[in-house]
Amino acid sequence: MFEPPTMTLWQGRADTGESAPVWRWHQRVEAWDRQQPATPGMALVGFACDEGVRRNGGRVGARQGPAAIRRALANLAWHGETRCFDAGDIICSDRGLESAQDELAAHLSGLLHRRLVPVVLGGGHEIAWGSFQGLAGAVAAGAEVAPTIGVINFDAHFDLRNPAPGASSGTPFRQIAHWCERQGCDFHYLVLGINPSANTQALFQFAEANQVRWRTDIDCRAGADVAVYRELEQFVAPLDYLYVTVCLDVFSACYAPGVSAPAAVGIEPAWVIAAVRALKNLCREHAVGWLMADIAELNPCFDSDDRTAKLAARLVHEIVCDVSV
Repeated sequence: MFEPPTMTLWQGRADTGESAPVWRWHQRVEAWDRQQPATPGMALVGFACDEGVRRNGGRVGARQGPAAIRRALANLAWHGETRCFDAGDIICSDRGLESAQDELAAHLSGLLHRRLVPVVLGGGHEIAWGSFQGLAGAVAAGAEVAPTIGVINFDAHFDLRNPAPGASSGTPFRQIAHWCERQGCDFHYLVLGINPSANTQALFQFAEANQVRWRTDIDCRAGADVAVYRELEQFVAPLDYLYVTVCLDVFSACYAPGVSAPAAVGIEPAWVIAAVRALKNLCREHAVGWLMADIAELNPCFDSDDRTAKLAARLVHEIVCDVSV
């Protein structure tokens, strides 16, 4: 079910008396209207869904994530150079995960056709199957040759579990792999932050058999940047389009307690922010269209001092805004 944007979430301070711009997010985010003409910019979309996490045996509460991220974003300083719209929420009701994912895909595809780049706010990581379907449907329409889409996932888990008998927050990238197989195209998937103790041998074997690339949480640290960034460039260079997804359980629990599966080790937020900035540069250098991003697994029920929501907001800020100041 689609729910229009709730603009009352966008509240914060208003600064005055400076010679330079003093905008904050709550002053720049506009309500998106389905009837408005195509307008280049960014679009925030919520996916209020617990069902994938519930099916996966996790701690429910992620359906409250989109509103919590918006509240954390509202008072951040605005450094954007493009318009940013709140394009509402897709609500999963009556445990109808599959129909909610289909509705999310259709909504995102429509936004992409209107020249907007969606940033999707979760919700569990089942968000990824809806996001990918929306992107693939939009870029494939009218294309003579199937475009090459790459997926980069910052995550402690592969999320490559078998979707039979039912999909969950642990299955979206296997669903994408199956989609690629049906389409006769390669599965381009890179995971950064894998926790070896949280992924079974079967998942590693499936990843190896399907040419998945990954780096562990220990690899993704200061001092190992050169090797990882070289791998980022090798991954990004041959793509036509890029989709980046961040599962907040990739971070240490001290930074991200509000998730379904808190990490004992995890990776540092500053490292991920540096990687996001590097990806922006690589996409410009290699003419790759970064057309989709999402932030998954925020569970406000377990979030101490809104730490995880604030981290999620900072990541959205890095993706949307030009912060090279």
